[in-house]
Amino acid sequence: MNEPFDFLVIGAGLVGCALARELARYEARVAVVEQNWDVGDGVSKGNSSILHTGFDAKPGTLEARLVSEGHRLWNEQADELGVPIERVGAVMLALDEEQLQALARYFENAHKNGVKDVERLSAEQALARVPHANPAALGGLWIPRESITCTFTACIALAEHAAVNGAQFFLGARVTNIERIEGLYRVTTTQGQHYARWLANSAGLWGDTIAGMLGRNGFTITSRKGEFLILDKTARAYVPHILLPVPTRISKGILAAPTLNGNVLLGPTADDIEDKNDTSVSADGLGRARRGALQLMPVLAHEPVVATYAGLRPASSTGEYVLEVDAQTNQIVTAGIRSTGLSAAPAIALEVMRRLGAAGALPHLKKSLVPRPVRVWATGRVRPCFDPSRLCENPDFGQILCLCETVSRAEITQAIHAPIPATTLDGIKKRTWATAGRCQGFYCTAAIMQTMSDELGRPLTALTKRGPGSEVIAPDEPHA
Repeated sequence: MNEPFDFLVIGAGLVGCALARELARYEARVAVVEQNWDVGDGVSKGNSSILHTGFDAKPGTLEARLVSEGHRLWNEQADELGVPIERVGAVMLALDEEQLQALARYFENAHKNGVKDVERLSAEQALARVPHANPAALGGLWIPRESITCTFTACIALAEHAAVNGAQFFLGARVTNIERIEGLYRVTTTQGQHYARWLANSAGLWGDTIAGMLGRNGFTITSRKGEFLILDKTARAYVPHILLPVPTRISKGILAAPTLNGNVLLGPTADDIEDKNDTSVSADGLGRARRGALQLMPVLAHEPVVATYAGLRPASSTGEYVLEVDAQTNQIVTAGIRSTGLSAAPAIALEVMRRLGAAGALPHLKKSLVPRPVRVWATGRVRPCFDPSRLCENPDFGQILCLCETVSRAEITQAIHAPIPATTLDGIKKRTWATAGRCQGFYCTAAIMQTMSDELGRPLTALTKRGPGSEVIAPDEPHA
């Protein structure tokens, strides 16, 4: 038998990585298993990268409390982790009388949740804040602390900080079976077996599947698909703040939001689907996302689209976050964490630690922690190629491989050799933004793959977009 881990986390999304980071503060052996070949490659990568205050959450719920606490924690820890946050603020726009009446309810809701800096706006005040918004607007709400970040950077930062403090990550390891043997959990994955004293279910869309393996069938997870469009950077001048619709019963609705990389995001839709692997986009879904956003800001109709994608959100049958710490069975459950999971992740992890502490299940804190390694570039910052001191330090900062986003060979090399290494093209994109510009990798993919081949020691035919089965170059066929 392999030496057992004290805690094994299933799922390397935002919540799983935040939990691993908190556990790594203690004298404990911590492991994370993830079915994808990179962290944050499931539910988390489809997030809109908005850091919510929780102003619109249902008062008195666990979600409302954890989103509010998470917003505070992110702002306190962002510099330590190297996670960029830009407080752009948000305007919720009412386009008819019914929505105008709803604004009063959301204003009251915000104050109940402790978000007391929300302001009511007249039509004139709303249009003064967002001059290019729909001129038919009847009024709005101003939420000044709503912010934008980068969901990729956030998840990778949490994972790397956990990794440099001892947490072991097993990627491409899909869980196929869980058994309880002599007080330990034996977790069988496609990459081998692990033993653990405590098991944490942070499996996102598959949270109910893992719960079923453990004999806990109290909830089901539905896959809710949201389709997005990304507009060219020329659109950014029109969108100074996050522009929100009045939420619907199903979702927060279709918004228009600036991004840290200078683009504008339109979406998402909200469609419950059966297939938990279906991240395809459709003409219908993208059309609805575009029309919904254009209701808020018609001027964006002529802005070019550079990319589209779909994200999947786990909707729990309970309608709430599922958060449990069971000291009798040594199980932790964090499930049904919807799109607010980015905002709430650090608070969810701390809530688990509080409950573990109350159960007497936490070992001693470590005397000190290793900081997360400093990255040569962070989302939204000036590229190293524009800094003469960086160029003197390493000429590879001047060797630009991705022209659209001015990404250098040195940045890609660092991503490949990071504590959680980028071994796929998507992994490179999430860490450097290479291939995410106007040409969408048309001009730079070959040079990036050659760099990956050199640094990883793998042939070009072995390189993938996001893991086995997504090879970019087909192997040569043997001659007859």
